[in-house]
Amino acid sequence: MSVEYYKKKLVDLRADVAKEKEAKKRDNERYADLIKSASSPSSKASYRKSKIDHAASHDRRIESLKREIERCKETLARERERAKRK
Repeated sequence: MSVEYYKKKLVDLRADVAKEKEAKKRDNERYADLIKSASSPSSKASYRKSKIDHAASHDRRIESLKREIERCKETLARERERAKRK
């Protein structure tokens, strides 16, 4: 793969992280509204549990993307070194 490919991939991955953070924020707001408007204690508890589960899911996805960014940076550095040697 080329250096340009990895540069583009880095940009795309960073955009994905930003999108995921925005999605997490939207989900948290939505669940907060649901919790406020819930009529019974059991539905409130259910919404709270869902909010926590969804936030954790977003966090896992963000961490996964961050690890992928680090791998991409390492590969990009290797490709640059290889290109210098040619």
